[in-house]
Amino acid sequence: MKNIKFTNLERQKTIASLQGEEFDLVVIGGGITGGGIALDAASRGLKVALLEKGDFASGTSSKSTKLIHGGLRYLKQFDFWLVKEVGSERAIVHKLAPHLVLPEKMLLPLIENGSYGKWLTSIGLKVYDILAQVTGDDKRKMLEKKEALKLEPLLPKKILNGAGYYAEYRTDDARLTIENIKTSLLFGAQALNYAKVNDFLYENDKVAGVKAVDMISGSEFTINSKYVISAAGPWVDELRSLNNSKKGKQLHLTKGVHLVFPYEKLPVKQSVYFDIPDGRMMFAIPRGKITYVGTTDTNYNDSKDEVRTDIADAIYLISAVNNMFPDINLELEDIVSSWAGLRPLIHEEGKSASELSRKDEIFVSATGLISIAGGKLTGYRKMAERVVDRIAKKMDEEYNIELKECYTEKIYLCGNDDFKKFKHVKKYIAQVYDKIKDDGFTQHDAWFLVTNYGKQTEVILDTYTKLVEEDKYIRLAKAELTFGIDYEMVQNPMDFFIRRTGRLYFDIDSIRSLMEPILKEFQNKFGVTDEIVQGWRTILEAELKEHSDFSLTRN
Repeated sequence: MKNIKFTNLERQKTIASLQGEEFDLVVIGGGITGGGIALDAASRGLKVALLEKGDFASGTSSKSTKLIHGGLRYLKQFDFWLVKEVGSERAIVHKLAPHLVLPEKMLLPLIENGSYGKWLTSIGLKVYDILAQVTGDDKRKMLEKKEALKLEPLLPKKILNGAGYYAEYRTDDARLTIENIKTSLLFGAQALNYAKVNDFLYENDKVAGVKAVDMISGSEFTINSKYVISAAGPWVDELRSLNNSKKGKQLHLTKGVHLVFPYEKLPVKQSVYFDIPDGRMMFAIPRGKITYVGTTDTNYNDSKDEVRTDIADAIYLISAVNNMFPDINLELEDIVSSWAGLRPLIHEEGKSASELSRKDEIFVSATGLISIAGGKLTGYRKMAERVVDRIAKKMDEEYNIELKECYTEKIYLCGNDDFKKFKHVKKYIAQVYDKIKDDGFTQHDAWFLVTNYGKQTEVILDTYTKLVEEDKYIRLAKAELTFGIDYEMVQNPMDFFIRRTGRLYFDIDSIRSLMEPILKEFQNKFGVTDEIVQGWRTILEAELKEHSDFSLTRN
């Protein structure tokens, strides 16, 4: 699969191209929903432009639990439709990007007076298997106490009655988003980050495009379009207000927090989905050098652009982990990183944050603005299909143009050139390790490259061999950065360290050693002033502190 140049080094050229033609569809929002819509619409033959006010995936789509999962807990709410849809989607999304969507067995401990009893869990997981069309080794197993402790010795022996054992998938949500957007480019879509829509264009009282501001230069521009879809996540209601159509159902934002610990501090052998004393459930997920836990689910009414992990969130999560794993005694100073994100759910009167449905909803205003909100990461492809079906119907009725049916279930994402199954990914990781081990790299380094970039690793390693820095890790990071700037619209160091590589969450110490050489490389490539570089340095240092410093003096 060829890599299409996708770079902010040609930003003015991109903006001129966006202004110079009429599009069939403008998508507002560069998260997983917007990225999925862009790919679906472009692959059906629509001329698509996507705008994101920050970086791609910088809102909700880099701050989820990072699971492509079937939503077992929705069985308890009798939401069978949601379980069936997202359960079936797991296998499809895994097939589209097996290097990014990795099989992950999940252990569900059954404890005395817990949320799940043995009989109901057995029935529930069986229903789950049927609804999600699970086959082969992925089918659920019920384990006796001894079998469960063999799989996870940290479980509480005194109150453990056994466990359910079933299949899920783990992903990097931000990488999944960027690969959807990049794949849409192969079908002619155009996309721009740091471009904020601040109003709509109208023709005969119908939305006919958008007014936007380039957040880098401050210049304003317009894009003409037959239709506009707002997939702006937590900001959907703001755009509905701009359009004077914020009527009827509205968003209900809830906050989800995750904490990251060194693996040795929480050495779970595999992912665990466990009870906490207030009746909710939580995940503990090992990932390379770290284990992360989450999540909270609390109402949120503060700034959508500055969602923080509070001390109260951290204490709540740590208490829950220590309660389930009695041999573990996590403390605030053990936290190495964290993230907090918002869920843009649909408000339902009288329901708590945890009870709100995760179903997506589509709103269509009198002026034709289409908005989509709600939903889960796992269901992004079906959400896109539903909303693009609306556009297809309008194109047929209003322009007598018949679009193809959705076929995104057959479109492999960038990075997946020929991975048919996960075993092919593992084989490729071994091949990459063979290439880099003589330079002193580890198997984890090979795993990191392939599970981030898939076959695009070849481009990065090719650049790596041409660089001359003494430190191999600086050389490799610069090769990654070159790829990110040339093919992934990296605009600043935060895009690189947080969303393209996940280092802020999963390898935060590496940023401290890479920060200065990466800042220097940015200055070389973008030709920016020392003042701008100092601004970036200040932001990065603040991000490091914000995500990892949980001293009790913190506000």
